[in-house]
Amino acid sequence: MPGSSGADIRTLRPGSPAPQQSVSGLALEELAEIELQRDEEAAAALGTVRRPLVAPSAGPDPALSMNHPFYDVARHGILQVAGEDRLGRRVVTFSCCRMPPSHELNHRRLLEYLKYTLDQYVESDYIIVYFHHGLNSRNKPSLGWLQSAYKEFDRRYKKNLKALYVVHPTNFIKVLWNILRPLISHKFGEKVTYFNYLSELHEHLKFDQLIVPPEVQRHDEKLRDLHAGRLPPPAKTPPPRPPLPTQQFGVSLQYLKDKNRGELIPPVMRFTVTYLREKGLRTEGLFRRSASIQTVREIQRLYNQGKPVNFDDYGDIHVPAVILKTFLRELPQPLLTFEAYEQILGITSVESSLRVTCCRQILQSLPGHNYAVLSYLMGFLHEVSQESIFNKMNSSNLACVFGLNLIWPSQGASSLSALVPLNLFTELLIEYYGKVFSSRQAQRELGAGGAPADGQGGPCPPDGPAAGLTRPPMPPRPLTVAGRPL
Repeated sequence: MPGSSGADIRTLRPGSPAPQQSVSGLALEELAEIELQRDEEAAAALGTVRRPLVAPSAGPDPALSMNHPFYDVARHGILQVAGEDRLGRRVVTFSCCRMPPSHELNHRRLLEYLKYTLDQYVESDYIIVYFHHGLNSRNKPSLGWLQSAYKEFDRRYKKNLKALYVVHPTNFIKVLWNILRPLISHKFGEKVTYFNYLSELHEHLKFDQLIVPPEVQRHDEKLRDLHAGRLPPPAKTPPPRPPLPTQQFGVSLQYLKDKNRGELIPPVMRFTVTYLREKGLRTEGLFRRSASIQTVREIQRLYNQGKPVNFDDYGDIHVPAVILKTFLRELPQPLLTFEAYEQILGITSVESSLRVTCCRQILQSLPGHNYAVLSYLMGFLHEVSQESIFNKMNSSNLACVFGLNLIWPSQGASSLSALVPLNLFTELLIEYYGKVFSSRQAQRELGAGGAPADGQGGPCPPDGPAAGLTRPPMPPRPLTVAGRPL
């Protein structure tokens, strides 16, 4: 059965402080985007092995008339009515792999078509089989659409829905469940069952009647081969070893500095920030939108080969925003470093009036290069937040988007409970940029070896997550970067 973190999810109001005991919907949206990108990368890795088709193509009904009231949606074959289960209940399938790119499908029409189809069966018991494989950044509906869609299905639809089978679930589904959980009743949740393989459906359905798209069947076969050890586990393709001299993604800040004549700010970051500063500061939802994985990979390839990238060619201001987040996420070590992770988790236990000082104290342990890059980035995000009346991205919303891209643990992924302190810390860096990165304040507070000038531990609680951590000596850093872009 689906699990839940039990977090209270709500949307932050512009200008409001980050909640201390809840995970915002925007933070979960960013986590969902990250998980969806990982799904696409894993599917691409599995897709390198070709298998023959094991069933005829599952397209739209050949008898579908062009006079059908929802022909524009029905022709894709997203929904199929596929016989009955072993208890005689009607089976409706929803196949994500049949969904075209979002710009080619009116999602409002899709919702109306779904209701139109279910209206024919909701007076009797029925089940839905949801084939998750094929959902990607190009065809996924917005999370807001999913929330609205669930609300539109009233008791009449939910009462006789006896089971919702989710086939080939991923971590994206887990995150999505947490986003929708405030809307979903416990009773409805009990109707949801996950199936990792198609074979698990046999005991519940008349499988020979089930219309399974060939893409789903091929994916299922690869998953079974992987489980049986007949395929190597999919892995993120690492940069060439040794990396190309022009490599930009997946290499350390030091490597980028050495290959770029000592420049502290990585070229990808400088180019994307400059472009967004000139053309995107007032773009609504900046950093919230996704881009196709193919576009992202194409731009990465160009950068890694040392070729020029002209973002005007892509006609989408959100593309450079995604590239900037991707660059941060693919650093071998997070910009805020693994060592700072536990310290940052303790920020919520610090008294509110001391948190900015605590942030400065934590940043003192960063290597000088990380500090310079972080200051450059936070300075830009502070600029973005100053235009929030237009772009709707205040410091809190930006923190929800960037927190997971700035810091993560050395082992595993950040838990949902960690999102609150990680995002709060990031929000403080953006909102109080001038105070956190003030060179004058830093000079007063820095003592020998990077400790506070008074020699004490500062405002960060010694009993908190940071307890027992030894801070490395503070390397020399160009404090003049504070307050202005390099």
